[in-house]
Amino acid sequence: MNLHLVIKLFITLLALNIFANAFASIQPNDVALNQKYSPESTVKVNHQGKEFTKLKFTWKAQWITHPTESTLDARKFLFRRTFDLSKQPENFIIHLSADNRYRLYVNGQYLVSGPSIADINHYRYETLDIAQYLSLGANSVAVEVVNFGEYRKASTMTFQTAFILQGDKNNLVDINTGADSGWKVTNDTGFSVIPFMSADLRGYYAAGPGESLNSSLHPWGWRETGFDDSSWLTPKLGTVEFAVGQGFLYGSTWYLTPRTIPFMEETKQRFVKIARSENIEISEDFIKGTGTLTIPANKTVSILIDQTQHSIGHPVLHYSKGSGSQIKMTYSEALFDKNWKKGHRNEYQGKKILGYFDKVTADGGNNRQFKPLGQKTYRFIQLDITTQNQPLVIDDYYGVYTAYPFQENAQFETDNPVLSEIWDAAWLSLRNSSVEGFIDPYYEQLQYIGDTRIEALAALSVSGDDRLMRKAIEMFDNSRLPNGLTASRYPSYIVQIIPTYSLLWINMIHDFTQYKHDDDFVRDYVPGMRSVLNWWIDKVDTSNNSIVMPKDMRWWNFTDWTPEYQNGIPFGADDGYSTSVALQFVKTLQYASEMFSDLGYHQEAKQYAALEKQIIKSVMKHTYVKSKGLFAETPNKQKFSQHTNIMAILTDAIPQNAQKQLMEKILSDKSLIQTTIYYKFYLFNALHKVGLGDRYTQLLENWTNQLDMGLTTFAEKDIEPRSDCHAWSASPNYHFLKIVAGIYPAAKHFDKITVAPHFGELTTINAKMPHPKGEVSVKLTRRDNSVSGEVILPKGTSGTFNWQGKTIALTAGKQVINQ
Repeated sequence: MNLHLVIKLFITLLALNIFANAFASIQPNDVALNQKYSPESTVKVNHQGKEFTKLKFTWKAQWITHPTESTLDARKFLFRRTFDLSKQPENFIIHLSADNRYRLYVNGQYLVSGPSIADINHYRYETLDIAQYLSLGANSVAVEVVNFGEYRKASTMTFQTAFILQGDKNNLVDINTGADSGWKVTNDTGFSVIPFMSADLRGYYAAGPGESLNSSLHPWGWRETGFDDSSWLTPKLGTVEFAVGQGFLYGSTWYLTPRTIPFMEETKQRFVKIARSENIEISEDFIKGTGTLTIPANKTVSILIDQTQHSIGHPVLHYSKGSGSQIKMTYSEALFDKNWKKGHRNEYQGKKILGYFDKVTADGGNNRQFKPLGQKTYRFIQLDITTQNQPLVIDDYYGVYTAYPFQENAQFETDNPVLSEIWDAAWLSLRNSSVEGFIDPYYEQLQYIGDTRIEALAALSVSGDDRLMRKAIEMFDNSRLPNGLTASRYPSYIVQIIPTYSLLWINMIHDFTQYKHDDDFVRDYVPGMRSVLNWWIDKVDTSNNSIVMPKDMRWWNFTDWTPEYQNGIPFGADDGYSTSVALQFVKTLQYASEMFSDLGYHQEAKQYAALEKQIIKSVMKHTYVKSKGLFAETPNKQKFSQHTNIMAILTDAIPQNAQKQLMEKILSDKSLIQTTIYYKFYLFNALHKVGLGDRYTQLLENWTNQLDMGLTTFAEKDIEPRSDCHAWSASPNYHFLKIVAGIYPAAKHFDKITVAPHFGELTTINAKMPHPKGEVSVKLTRRDNSVSGEVILPKGTSGTFNWQGKTIALTAGKQVINQ
């Protein structure tokens, strides 16, 4: 390589690093349980109103790891750094990360866990100020770093077990990791993993192993200042020791980028009740925090705990004595009968638990604690305990609810209490599916595009917080493969491609443009959108002048879990022409044409618009059956579905004056392949588009049936679901506000607001929805064909109130409605 190229590479990488680190990370959260966190903007590091020096592109710290143990297999390494302070610091800024996961303690107090999930090329680090946790004299910073090895969950992108910490240059003491830096390390030999296969859990499973703790091998007290670590080892540098910035000419494995989302909410959550127990008379004191539970010596007992609602997090077990006792904790969303059916979730009789589990072996000591590093998902937890020659004392047992700190800033109330039940269950579904990404919480803990699009819209509607949506859009862009498509789910070290999901990624960017105003953010994803669209354009058949549709699709073109679609794939997608797939592509072309035009890419916008019109013309010619008034699944016109005809409405493949009639057929013709709960999102979007929003509240059987079966969150499917919480089923939180309350953007960026309520059989609607400039409030009462009440728009906005064909102009502030 000549000198000119070396200099050019140097300047390019330098510029990229400056740009990547132009964002400072968020401030730390107060770590007290039960506190909900509201971190400051990710653009600044703020604490008590002050701005600190941001981490520049040069990292002086180095990655460190254990000097002799495997850094690829399942291990937990414990790192410690002790130091003295001669005065109380005003600030003490640190930046840190680890592979796979870490927990940070300062002077024995737990602060945060991380890093925020990402891939190796966008590996996250956190920035926080630990000054308030430091003391005069001796101090300790302790970090546990776990690697789940080959058994890690599919979303874990890893290189080797390692840890890095860098302090601000103005800190009173340099505690940077590196060679001979004063850090000590040991392998926690009390830790091991319990692998699970899909067959163990009767369904595809990719959410990681259970954890086992042998208490007699764990170095208790290691987080505290006075702990004797003289036998611990000096860490060695990681295989690639430098972070990007310092030594970048040699490259780095982890390309460090700042965390862009807040730390997770961590709230103490008491278990509610004991469902049953075997071989022991039991009190609920130990789960309520009002007493302890003693298991006599040489005893085997079983205790089933019912949280009474679906939950996620990290349950904490406090225990004493009981040397050699075995404690197994099994986590499950539901109980199963002898035929492995779940049935009513509130019924226990004749049912058993099945799920992943953790194990603890007691050492006889006092005040022991077990808190798994992996996320647990559960409604039920079963404790199976076997004691040896010493009684075991359970001092306390509780959950630590751990989730993205979404706030319920919206409100939705009507005179139908069932809708409130649906709202609450949908919101809990969303909350329990939102951590460092949008996930399905029990079986996979992976972020899928199809799920995420719906979840992001619900989150925007109820909370107004777009940070997790932004991160998801970014990560799916980062997942793009050489063929141009995104991965269907990301981060994930198991590559899966769903071309229709790549389209939904573009649709999700369009959703963002409707509710938020950040053209620079959207512009960043133009290259990615182009690459996806180019792949799809290449799949359009140009060999036959008559049919202009994508043909012989590759990979897994999932659309819905309806039984008639084998593996969720519409007819014709794999070996011919699929109308459903073609119209999904058309909808994305329409969105892309709009976005590219808005951003100034007019020529491409015209090309996309021209192609979507060609495909629509071909679809109408070759798949519309005039005698039925329906679009067929394929040009052979043998099968028909709700899905394809929904997309015909959403794309205007059928003229607007015929759309309402088509919608009536979609709703009434039971011979059509029916949508499941996931695709009901698109069904209801079409219902709203054709002006039949008053039907919406009568079409919620998929949700009410689940409430009748005792579910507290909404499932992946409403008939015999694998997963009891799948937030693509949280769409009512979006549609209640958009369709029933009628609040939605009338123009991009939500600059203009439409309020067009659909009462159906309701008589009152009381709703609030967050807006970038404040809040939209609607309080309305219907009497026969009249409506009265008030609408409040935030400052700097305007809009219209639409009711039964009449339109009233709205301005900022309160307006009385009387029509």
